[in-house]
Amino acid sequence: MSNRFATKKEYFTFIPRIRLIYIVCPILLIIFILSLSSIHTSTLEKQQESLETALTRDITHCYAVEGYYPPSLSYIEEHYGLTYDKDLFFVDYQPIASNIHPNVTVILRKEGS
Repeated sequence: MSNRFATKKEYFTFIPRIRLIYIVCPILLIIFILSLSSIHTSTLEKQQESLETALTRDITHCYAVEGYYPPSLSYIEEHYGLTYDKDLFFVDYQPIASNIHPNVTVILRKEGS
């Protein structure tokens, strides 16, 4: 008789463990998805920062070598090898004069996908 009662006791302690899995798994899945979203946002910010740094470097390099600031963004792309994802970023390049640093703005076009 003692074996029969021991089996029931083990069965009843097993049920709460299964219920705990139903609670813990969705919580872990939500944490994982939020972590991925955070990593994606961080990566986009780093890409934008890298593009801004590359633009500043190329504009300064052009002025140092040629004696004037680049007249357009396409000039930087052709002569200094600037490449970036045009579907992801919009670059507003506004030249003022050949001896005044241009206004440059980098904007993220779409947030994720």
